[in-house]
Amino acid sequence: MTSLHSDNIVLKNEIPETLASIDLGSNSFHMVVGRTVYGEIRTLDKLGEKIQLAAGLDENNYLSEEAQERGLECLKRFAQRLQGIPSNAIQVVGTNALRVAKNSRDFTRKAEAILGAPVEIIAGREEARLIYLGVAHTLADDAGRKLVIDIGGGSTEFIIGERFETQALESLHMGCVSFRERYFRDGEITEQGMQAAIAHASRELLNIRYRFQALGWQTSIGSSGSIKAIALLIASLGYSKDGITAQSLNQLKAYVISLGHIDKLQDIGVKKDRLTIFPSGLAILCACFDVLSIDIMTFADGALREGLLYDMIGRIQHEDVRERTISALQERYLVDTPHAQDVERTAMYAFRQVQHYWGLNADFFADLLRWSCRLHEIGLAISHTQYHKHGAYLIKYSDLSGFSNPLQQAIATLIRCHRRKLNTDIFSSYSEEQAKPLIRLAILLRLAVALNRSRDSSQSPTFKIDANIDALSVEFEPGWLEQHPLTRDDLESEADQLKAVGYALKIS
Repeated sequence: MTSLHSDNIVLKNEIPETLASIDLGSNSFHMVVGRTVYGEIRTLDKLGEKIQLAAGLDENNYLSEEAQERGLECLKRFAQRLQGIPSNAIQVVGTNALRVAKNSRDFTRKAEAILGAPVEIIAGREEARLIYLGVAHTLADDAGRKLVIDIGGGSTEFIIGERFETQALESLHMGCVSFRERYFRDGEITEQGMQAAIAHASRELLNIRYRFQALGWQTSIGSSGSIKAIALLIASLGYSKDGITAQSLNQLKAYVISLGHIDKLQDIGVKKDRLTIFPSGLAILCACFDVLSIDIMTFADGALREGLLYDMIGRIQHEDVRERTISALQERYLVDTPHAQDVERTAMYAFRQVQHYWGLNADFFADLLRWSCRLHEIGLAISHTQYHKHGAYLIKYSDLSGFSNPLQQAIATLIRCHRRKLNTDIFSSYSEEQAKPLIRLAILLRLAVALNRSRDSSQSPTFKIDANIDALSVEFEPGWLEQHPLTRDDLESEADQLKAVGYALKIS
């Protein structure tokens, strides 16, 4: 039999020549296609359309058919530009509107069919991290902390970072589309409406004010469409030549209020597709300047979509922020890392033997199993009793840099079922198609945990696995089971557990 410790070679993948990222924002959908040149990205094409997905959310947070159709028609146009780019070189993410929508999966399923690539709905702080990555790569690599603010359609992201590392991340539930619906719905721009919007944003900002000001920053930078539109208008009106200053922002606010209606904004240079959301974006930025005591802000072209491209390169080159996140969790919760490594080694040894027959060939299945092995015991930091449930809870409700919500939930699910009772109820939130690979990964994780119960790597067995559609046959070296009666009993008990999810386990 092949040695359990012999297959540890990790091959470094080549970066695809062409990469693409798509940001399914609450206001706009954006796509960037880039070419990698010596580790940097040269933009080949940019596409963007105002979809205003957030405006399609009803009072119960269901996305309307009309809003979905607007988005899908846009993606059909994007899909034509994606032809010839491999799916593993395409990254698609959804932000606040899709985070909020109760029927977001209906939309993402159709979007995936059009694009031929998975859609990941990311958490607010993960969105903030990627925005900072995009901004940082478009600026000079100067020392000193930067405050980055990105006003989106449904949320506003705040980041403090230095060079390419973030030090504070926050996403607040306020955006130019949602504020428009509340304060400027009829198109009128009044002093009362503007002040009400600023006051609302200011209250939200109090949640982060002291933490961000305690860290401090040397420069402040804005990204994305709302801040870009404000910066361009301030420059064209001659209010400031040095970016957005507090004085020029107040001048612009007074002027916009004096116009009285969004239709008049076009006369002073605001683009037609931004007219309805310009006043709300302006109100949010005014609150940011006031509450965070910002004196001056410059604009950077980089944003979420550029951050996605650089994040993709990092993953391909094994400079994956997700690996740092997993290591940080292990350290924070005092995980027994040598034992976790033994479990991972055993699980991956089993995985390589069954992955083709069980349809687990996609790279993310191997990653999902590895990360679950490394974190399967984090719940012990709370209590040994029911620690698999504690661990699942910690993963499910933590902010994990680099992880989309579905991937995070999948890890939590595997940790939840790595020991004790196994039943289909654990996978009830997944479709049958989604549950099948998760159940198979759970079986491999459970097998690895059982085979490393002694916590002695010298006793790790070699074995051969044959997989059928709903069965697993594990063959050990002659006499090994007899010499390890506790493991034999654990495996026999495991065979009973697997019956509950429709799988048979044969040990010999």
